[in-house]
Amino acid sequence: MRQVSGKVWSNWSGSSVSTPERIVYPANIDEISNVVRQSNKQDRKVRIVGSGHSFTALIPTDSTLISLDDMQGIQHIDKDNSIAHVWAGTKLKLLGESLHSLGYAQENLGDINFQSIAGAASTGTHGTGINFGSIATQVAGINAVAADGSIIECDANHNPELFKAMQVSLGVLGVIAQLRLRVVPAWNMHFVSKRMNFADCLNQLDTLCQNNRHFEFYIFPYSDHTQIKLMNQTEELPDKSSFWNHFNKIVLENGAFKLMSEVSRIIPKFSRSVSRVSARLAPVMKQVGHSHSMFATPRHVRFHEMEYNIPAQHMQAALEEVRACINKNQFSVHFPLECRYVKGDDMWLSPAYGRDSAYIAAHMYKGMPYHEYFSELEKIFLKYDGRPHWGKLHTLKAKQLAERYPKWEDFNRFRKELDPKGTFLNKYLEGIFQS
Repeated sequence: MRQVSGKVWSNWSGSSVSTPERIVYPANIDEISNVVRQSNKQDRKVRIVGSGHSFTALIPTDSTLISLDDMQGIQHIDKDNSIAHVWAGTKLKLLGESLHSLGYAQENLGDINFQSIAGAASTGTHGTGINFGSIATQVAGINAVAADGSIIECDANHNPELFKAMQVSLGVLGVIAQLRLRVVPAWNMHFVSKRMNFADCLNQLDTLCQNNRHFEFYIFPYSDHTQIKLMNQTEELPDKSSFWNHFNKIVLENGAFKLMSEVSRIIPKFSRSVSRVSARLAPVMKQVGHSHSMFATPRHVRFHEMEYNIPAQHMQAALEEVRACINKNQFSVHFPLECRYVKGDDMWLSPAYGRDSAYIAAHMYKGMPYHEYFSELEKIFLKYDGRPHWGKLHTLKAKQLAERYPKWEDFNRFRKELDPKGTFLNKYLEGIFQS
C-alpha cells in the first residue's frame, strides 16, 4: 500500500491545512480495514479524504489520513437494475465519462466535477432541480469499514436505518469503500444562460422551477440583474465546440473575473463596481452536450463559500432580505449568490431532510475578509429554519444542529455504537457531535 509521511495537506480553498503523520492510499477494502483496525487498537485518529473540496475542517488530522485516490473506477454495471458498482474515490469527471462510454449517466450533478463520489454524497453535495434530490439520493447501497475494521454493508433492505444514516455521514460512521449508484440511460442536455431583471426573476421562480428540468440563478450584489441557467433533456445532438461558449467559460468567467477579483482584493471599494460589470457581462448563450459535461463549470478562481438550505417556499423572502442586508452594510463583495432547488429526502443528516429545499450560496474571493459578510447572511438563513451545507462554512455546533435535524440523536446513536472511541473524529467534528 502506498503511503507518504510528513506531507502537508490542504483543501481546495486553502482554508484547512494540516500535516498528517502519514497519508495512506489503500487500493482495496482489505487495506482500508487493516489501517483502520491498527489505528483503532492504538487509539489513533483516522480521517478520510476524497478531493478536499469541502471548505469546512472535515479532513485535518495530525494522525492518519486515508486518501481514496487509488480506489477509482466502475467495477461493473447491473444492467437489469440500472445500478453501477463504483469505487468510492472515483472522481465525478471520471465517473461521468466512464458511465457515458457504457451508455449511462447520473440523473443530476452539481457544477463541480472533481470531487470524489463518496465525498460528494457524504457531505450532501447537490445540483439543482425541484424534482431531483442531492447526489446521495442516487446511492442504492454502501460498503464501508467501521472503526474496529469490520466491513459494513447496508442498503434499503439490509440495515435500512444504518443506510439512511450512512448516505450523508461526513465520514464519521466508517470509511466508505464502495457505492452502488442508481443510473439512467445517457442523455443530452440543452443549456441556456441569459440575463433577467432581479424582480422579474423572483416573480417567476415557481414557473422557472416547474417548466425546466434544472433551473438555477445568480444574484449579483449591487445590481438589478441576475443570470439564470435553464437545463433540459433533449434529443438534439451535441454541438461542435463553439469559440464563443469557450470564450465565455474560460476567458470571461475565469480569466477576466480573476483579474477583476484581484482588483477588488487590492482596492475593496471597487467590489461594487466589479459586481455590476460582472452582471452586465453574464453570458448569454445556448449549448447542447452530454449531460455529465454540461453540468460541470470550470472553476479556476479560488474562493471561500457558505451555503444554507432553507424550505423552498422561503427562497424569495430570504433573497430580498439578503439583498437588503448587503445594501445596508455595503460589504466589499463582488461574487454573485448562487441559488438552486433540491427535492426533499429522508436521509438523516441531509439538509433537505423532510422538505423541498432552496439552497443559497455566498462566496468571497480568497484573500478578502468574509467573516462579517457570512455572519450577517447566516443570521438570515437561520431565521428561515436554515441548515448548513456540510462542506461549506458555518458556525453551528452540536446543540444548534440537533434542534434542526429531527434524526440527529438517532444518527449520533449509530455513531457512538460504530465508533465508541471517536476514531473518525477530529477537533472540528468533535465540536459538531460532542459540544
